[in-house]
Amino acid sequence: MATAARKSGGAASARGGAKAPARKASAVANTPAFTKDEELFAYREMLLIRRFEEKSGQMYGMGLIGGFCHLYIGQEAVVVGMQMASKTGDQVITGYRDHGHMLVTGMDPKGVLAELTGRRGGYSKGKGGSMHMFSKEKEFYGGHGIVGAQVSLGTGIAFANRYRGSDQVCLTYFGDGAANQGQVYESFNMAALWKLPSIYIIENNRYAMGTSVARASAQTDFSQRGASFNIPGIQVDGMDVRAVKAAGDMAVEWARAGNGPMILEMQTYRYRGHSMSDPAKYRSKDEVQKMRSEHDPIEQVKARLIEKKWASEDELKAIDKEVREIVADSAEFAQNDPEPDASELYTDILL
Repeated sequence: MATAARKSGGAASARGGAKAPARKASAVANTPAFTKDEELFAYREMLLIRRFEEKSGQMYGMGLIGGFCHLYIGQEAVVVGMQMASKTGDQVITGYRDHGHMLVTGMDPKGVLAELTGRRGGYSKGKGGSMHMFSKEKEFYGGHGIVGAQVSLGTGIAFANRYRGSDQVCLTYFGDGAANQGQVYESFNMAALWKLPSIYIIENNRYAMGTSVARASAQTDFSQRGASFNIPGIQVDGMDVRAVKAAGDMAVEWARAGNGPMILEMQTYRYRGHSMSDPAKYRSKDEVQKMRSEHDPIEQVKARLIEKKWASEDELKAIDKEVREIVADSAEFAQNDPEPDASELYTDILL
């Protein structure tokens, strides 16, 4: 997959003789190539997330979406690559930047956008909004508004998998800001102690809510956050979907074989502010533009498809047109679906 780096200390002996993977920092030159079908799949899935989020931002600006709204633009390769590495039945849980995670699990864009606009046809009946959607059918156990809360919940899901004797793996996503929360390390300890099939995916987009990791974290190598629990970790180029899938394949195989948890630090980048209310003045426009022009995950796939003559510009434009139509139909549904009845205010409440 990539250039080998330092090994995670003690991981092999802690796994009863199983050999822990080396920590690696993904390098494009050494990243396994995708097939044509994989490249096209990744392109379409990432493009769907990108266009959906662009539409969400537009609708928020028009006042059609209220409350908080956190966009995933720039980070699409992380969730798409990980989903390509998982199998049907594996669970997904994440924080409040969750629209991309829902779409890649197969949830209907109409239902997701309807929830954003507070409509009956939304996944939480219009009562959860951007940060609180769920789909038991698609094994998506929510975006969560409390920072870091999903890590404990994801660990619990992994415990259920082990308790039931299933081979399911739980993918638990959280950011570099959430990585400093105390319950994260309690979860790490339990997951390592009981060898739970949990993959912790740290989406390091460098700024948490608005403070750079260099100013907020004593240990900025997030792949090493589980070292004291003997949890192996890997650093990954989270802007390259191939590198993400390669790391995901390794982690899923490790966890599914009963070796316990693994940490994947996805070094990624969000182009927009933390939320729609964040002007992102803590970084320069040149920095953002440099990431867009040199590391954009979608443009990387597009360039490879054209270079290998696996798709023409016109064919890729046709895919974009199809995706835009899906998003436009979803937006129309989300604006015309009825709002919940007032009688729904006191339903689905756990007292």
